[in-house]
Formats: sequence, structure tokens, C-alpha cells
Amino acid sequence: MSKATTTSYPKEKIKILLLEGISQSAIDEFHRAGYTNIETHAKALDEAELVKAIKDAHLLGIRSKTQVTQKVIDAAEKLWGIGAFCIGVNQVDLKAATRAGVTVFNSPYSNTRSVAELVIAEAIMLIRRIPEKNTGAHKGDWLKEAKGSFELRGKTLGIIGYGHIGSQVSIMGEAMGLKVIYYDVEPKLPLGNATGYRSLPDLLKKADIVTLHVPGGSGTKNLMSKERIKQMKKGSILLNLSRGEVVDLDALREAIESGHIAGTGLDVFPIEPEGKGQKFESPLQGLANVILTPHIGGSTEEAQVNIGSDVAGKLINLLDSGATVGSHSVPPLSLPIQDGANRLLHIHENKPGVLSEINTIMGNMGVNIVGQYLKTNEEIGYVVLDIAKAPSKDILKALQKVKHTIRARVLF
Repeated sequence: MSKATTTSYPKEKIKILLLEGISQSAIDEFHRAGYTNIETHAKALDEAELVKAIKDAHLLGIRSKTQVTQKVIDAAEKLWGIGAFCIGVNQVDLKAATRAGVTVFNSPYSNTRSVAELVIAEAIMLIRRIPEKNTGAHKGDWLKEAKGSFELRGKTLGIIGYGHIGSQVSIMGEAMGLKVIYYDVEPKLPLGNATGYRSLPDLLKKADIVTLHVPGGSGTKNLMSKERIKQMKKGSILLNLSRGEVVDLDALREAIESGHIAGTGLDVFPIEPEGKGQKFESPLQGLANVILTPHIGGSTEEAQVNIGSDVAGKLINLLDSGATVGSHSVPPLSLPIQDGANRLLHIHENKPGVLSEINTIMGNMGVNIVGQYLKTNEEIGYVVLDIAKAPSKDILKALQKVKHTIRARVLF
């Protein structure tokens, strides 16, 4: 497949605004693609600051702290796309972005390896009771004993949520000599010798180590309740590197103090400080054989490089070809490049008759359509037209006048 080398809008005039110290790998990707008008900020901007900064930006890159609100979207007169250089998109008003025809990307899988490695690392540390021995040594206590310390090999690892991270933990766990069992609300084929369970209580009774890899939301809030924690095998370990509200922390504290749970490792919490240096509190502070980390499961330099390249690549594809695969707002389209053709993009409210009106306009203007692509969601439709005739201002004006149009432009 050939790629478009030029667009109707000069690349050097396309402004890219990157906040929160996004990885240099993203900037390198933009430069390689010919996009050099990049403004960077080391920190997040508040709403008022972002409203001012975004007025002439065509692309916005953020991480998790920047809040892209309706007011920000309304102020973004030239904005084509938002790249969330992180796992989630909760910080973006997706409804507002969708209504405005702004494409929103993220990178949900680029830090999978980093999270999976931390799961295995914490499992080893907790099953050997390293946290309390480390604390003792720092205090001058020499806690040299084998009691309560075990090898990982031969134990049963129970994975709740067998998605991208859970399945990679499965592979790594089996390589470490663990017997792997898993539970997921959707049927998932096992990797290696892992065994799927249809009952969560059955898994909890069998597993020596339980690790959670589930999404947030009402369906998983307090998934590990007091009752579920009681169902866990006595002396087992619980790991949560998924979402903070998945575990009842007060119930978990009781289980640790009673000895029912031998240890726990948590990287996510129901309430987390907004920034580095702010005070953090948890019911699990001060307990023996507990690892508490500040939401760093995916925070490795390798993961940030991968995220930078991944999201920048998606934004570049949007600019170069109009592709929206991976979008959370504009309907996702994977688009081939037609040699010798010119491309028009049209985003509209999802109402009947829009495509018919577009085709009528093209026919009346004597435009030969050599390729046409359409994808819709509940809110909007996305039409891409490859035409043989070089697009004129009259063609673009006619598209912009189509009823229910949100935005239309000539790509190349």
C-alpha cells in the first residue's frame, strides 16, 4: 500500500500541542512524518490555561492529569484529534469530542508487559515475606527464618480477568513453575496449560495467589468483598493492579490482621493523590507483608516509549490518511490509499439520508467516486470519499452545506 506524502494543509502549519512531558518517542514519530510545529509542556494545564492554548491546535496530546472538558472542546476551533498517551480516556469528555467530530485515541496495551512483570515480582516478594524482612533489616532487626516463606514453583496462580494483561501474567507465571487457573466473565481460550474456571468462588478456594485484572465500573466495584475474601484459601495472597474500587480495603485489612490472608500487593486505590508529593492514606498502611505502590504498574521507561510511538502513530495516520482505527469518538475506519485519487472527509450527525445527499452532490458536479467508506456509531457518521477529480473549493463548500454536517475537509 502506498502512503500519501502530502496533504492539502501544509504539514509545517499543523500545530501539535503536547502536555505532561510526553515521551520523546512521540515527538520523534511526528518529526519523521514531517510534522514539526510542536509545542510541549512538562505539566498539565488547568481548564482556563488549556482553553487559551488549544485555540489554534490541530492535535492535542495529554496523559492522565489533563481534563479535556466540554469547554475545552468548544474552544478548540481547529482540533482534529486528541491523543491520550496513557491507558484510559476518562479524562476526556468523549461525548463532547464525538459531537464535535474530534477523534480520540489512547494506548490500552502498550504497558501490558510492565504490569505483568510487576505482578510476578510482587508475588515472589510476598510469598517469601520480603516486605517485613526488609523493614526489619532497616530497623536493625535480623529476621532470618524460613517459617512462612515459600517457593513460587508449584503454587496455584488464580487470575481474575484473562485479557491482555491477565493472559500475559498467565504465560509468565507458567514459566515460573506456577499452575495457572483463570476466571473471566467472557469465554477465553487458555494459553499454555492454563485452566479456565466458570465459578469465581471455585477459583478463590484453589488459588495460592489471586491477581485481579478487571475493568472498573459498577459491575466490578468491591468484586473482592468481605464475603469473597473469606472464600479465598487460608494463607493466600491477593494482588490488585487493575482498578482501585475492585477491593473492599477494610475487609482486606481484617483478613490480613486475622491471618486469613498472608499478604497483599496493591498498586491502585479508590482515592489517589492528584500529584507527586501529596499525602496518601490507606487502611492497609502499617501492616506486615503488604506492598503498596503509587499506581506505577505501567510506569516504566519502556512503556512510555511504546505509548509515545503508538499514540503518535495513530494521530499521524489520522492526519495522513484519515484512518480512525482505535478511536473512542469518531467511528473507526482503516483506509487504503488509492493511487492517483483525492480524498475528502465528512463527519455528520447520524441521520438518515446524509450519504444519499453526498452522492447526489458528487453526481451533479460530475465527480467520479473511485472509493467510498462509511462507518457510524450512535451519534455520528464518518464518510471518506476518494475521487478522481481534484477537489475544488466548490466541492468542499457543497459538502459543508450537507444537512447535519459537523465538519468536512479535503485531506489530499
